[in-house]
Amino acid sequence: MTRYAVIDLETTGLSPAHHHRVVEVAVVLVDDDGHLVYEWDTLVNPLRDVGATEIHGLTAADLSRAPIFDGIAGEFGSLLRGRVPVAHNLAFDAAFLSAEFERLGHSVPLSRTNGLCTMRLAGLYLSGGRSLGSCCGLIGCPLESAHSALDDARGAARLLSHYLKSDRDFLRRWSEVVSAAQNSPWPALPTSSATRVSRQYAAAARSEHFLGRLTSRTPRSEVHPEANSYLALLDRALLDRRLSLHEQDELVSVATMVGLSREAAVRLHRLYLAALGRLALEDGMVTPSERADLDLVAGMLGLTGQDVEAALVEREVDDVPACGIGAFSLCGGDAVVFTGEAPSIERADLEYQARTLGLRPTSSVSNKTRLVVAADPDSLSGKARRARDLGLPIVDYGTYFKMLECVES
Repeated sequence: MTRYAVIDLETTGLSPAHHHRVVEVAVVLVDDDGHLVYEWDTLVNPLRDVGATEIHGLTAADLSRAPIFDGIAGEFGSLLRGRVPVAHNLAFDAAFLSAEFERLGHSVPLSRTNGLCTMRLAGLYLSGGRSLGSCCGLIGCPLESAHSALDDARGAARLLSHYLKSDRDFLRRWSEVVSAAQNSPWPALPTSSATRVSRQYAAAARSEHFLGRLTSRTPRSEVHPEANSYLALLDRALLDRRLSLHEQDELVSVATMVGLSREAAVRLHRLYLAALGRLALEDGMVTPSERADLDLVAGMLGLTGQDVEAALVEREVDDVPACGIGAFSLCGGDAVVFTGEAPSIERADLEYQARTLGLRPTSSVSNKTRLVVAADPDSLSGKARRARDLGLPIVDYGTYFKMLECVES
């Protein structure tokens, strides 16, 4: 009988009471003989800043295409219904999962006492540390990748298997807990067609160049009629000299909507690079930093060093569309919005600094906002999502601080 559902989570922080959310969940089913019989896992979009990236290793880009918890709640609930929840530190996982279901209007039978905690059981079955890594090391099954929900769930499942095999009376000894957990009623949750997203899928998506998602067609001789709109979007996306995953998705979406082929996009990328080359050559020379900037942009646009060399040839380029490349700047009176923590400066000091330069820091994003500044340009916060809906530029704090050096009064 597949009696046990071993769960593990990764979260944005340590407490659901502080609005921290689940960013990854995994379940490993274990039968009465201690065999691991099924695995299930997915990343979860928390609809807020991801936090704790240094611990769980996940970025906003990883989570941007993942389902929200609503999309996987039904499938997850079906795995726990009629089974015993098991976790290493059950109190932590149960609190977060209960909070996620409560947001959806459901009360679920998850608590620190309704199930088995492999960390607490380690006191009876192991002699040594209580961390998951320490316990797995004691049974000769070291963790493959700590703080990955699936690998941690596997580790906890192997601990449970060890307990089951080392104690012939395990089921009788814990019969009251097991029976109560198995018979706890779960609400009827609708299943969703949301597609689960694994860490491996997210990593592969990050490594794919966005040009590869465009349809390949024989190039035309004339410049695409929607060149200006695409180049304006490209210039806005490259303000901070990085293309976030959201910006890549937007470029692909716009290119697809206007019928821009991969070859046509590459041509526009070369024209954009040529426009940057002309800006660099305005004073008659290209500094090492300007050359490095051109190389950086070329790499992000799927271009080569040869394209950079071509962009630096002084010539009249008649077919470069007339849109304002590199023209963005902040001016006195511009409204800026901050989201996420800035490095080495408190929010109050950040806002004071902006005001002294004549900018208007505001707490919400609107169509009057000039710029949104984020700790991560792929931020999943409400402010960042609103900025994307309005087509506003989002830059990181490093880029913003450089912009402050040239604020126009």
